[in-house]
Amino acid sequence: MTKALAGIAALAVVPLVLAGCSAGSATTDGPVEIKYSLWDANQMPAYQQCADDFHAANPDITITIDQSGWEDYWQKINTGLVSGNSADVFTSHLAYYPEFVLNDQILPLDDYIKADGIDTSIYQDGLVDLWKSPEGVQYGLPKDFDTIALFYNQQLTDAAGITAEQLGALDWNPDDGGTYEDVIAHLTVDKDGVRGDEAGFDKNNVETYGIWFEASNAGALGDGQTQWSYLAAANGWEATDGPWGSSYNFDAPEFQDTITWWRSLIEKGYMPSLAAQTGISWSDQLTAGSVALASNGSWMTGYVFGATTDSFTPAVAPTPTGPTGERASMFNGLADNIWAGTKHPEEAWEWVKYMGSLDCQSVVADAAVVFPAIPEATDAAVEAFAAKGVDVNAFTIQVDEGTTFLFPITDHKSDVNALMTPAMEAVMSGKEPVSSLSAANDQVNALFK
Repeated sequence: MTKALAGIAALAVVPLVLAGCSAGSATTDGPVEIKYSLWDANQMPAYQQCADDFHAANPDITITIDQSGWEDYWQKINTGLVSGNSADVFTSHLAYYPEFVLNDQILPLDDYIKADGIDTSIYQDGLVDLWKSPEGVQYGLPKDFDTIALFYNQQLTDAAGITAEQLGALDWNPDDGGTYEDVIAHLTVDKDGVRGDEAGFDKNNVETYGIWFEASNAGALGDGQTQWSYLAAANGWEATDGPWGSSYNFDAPEFQDTITWWRSLIEKGYMPSLAAQTGISWSDQLTAGSVALASNGSWMTGYVFGATTDSFTPAVAPTPTGPTGERASMFNGLADNIWAGTKHPEEAWEWVKYMGSLDCQSVVADAAVVFPAIPEATDAAVEAFAAKGVDVNAFTIQVDEGTTFLFPITDHKSDVNALMTPAMEAVMSGKEPVSSLSAANDQVNALFK
């Protein structure tokens, strides 16, 4: 399907032969319950089906799934790890798992992988390495991947005379915003019906914003995954000095120029203020017609396209081309971690292995919610989306063009977010200049000394 996938496509067409991957080799001394936690309600039905299929092949192992919203989820996970009452297996995230490794809270998988002859090259290129420690120890099997694109309300873009072809060919720069800012301005409408690029526009009384400003999730502004990361990367910026790096670059001109432009959208009235968006769902604002564009992740595709109303027709476009001459999108992927304190490590491994298999990932693909990590299942997901009338090319084009960049993986990630989130909030609220991020960067880098 894509260049990155094509390199391992030949492996994908070979049946996935993993010892016990059919879930038939798991052996127990009696009935065992494995508690599994995830945060995405949209994926819950698919993983419940995987759990049911797994149990059918392993009657002595029952998978009990607990689902919580993002912030509640991580509070429960961290509390459970500290108190010694965690789920046996839980969906993990790159923003958190380095600290789980540092604190010996999750099990390494290398011995299991070796004993069962798991071929980790079956996954999309780069995903396996995301779940390795600096020493090369493996802590997860990839289950999916995601990229960033621009969700939009086609009714609003049609009314503005902006075509899908135009949205697919936007360019951006931090000086004047390029055609990206032109479109954002034109899609912004005040309460008198005046557009943002027309004379008489009232930036203090906006009816429909051109683009949304999302900062409601904890850490959202700290890593900028769905907000500013694709712009900064397209401007030539790299967050750290490499995977598991020991310094951040929030003081770099490429980053601060990007944030300066991004903040200018609020000042011009094209994007809501920090205060105006706090506690408000971007997807609800998009479907309500309060905003025309919203950058976000591929994991939201099913939700957004399932929210069609009389005033909302969903569509998606790729991120704009930046000064580097390329688009950019953060490339992230999830895996499952096994709690180091589980009383049933072998059974927990069987479940993790099954979720990493083609059998389970094909079920996830058919649900058309996310892109599974195995190329064959990814292709199936693309077809499943298409069957629902959803063209997901805006997300896969980033992989096709090789313009993705990795989620920054370092130690002290929660501490980094704890420093950068309020620093970014101060900047975006206008309380501090963008240059203040240099001092915040010094504090961040002091964590590694």
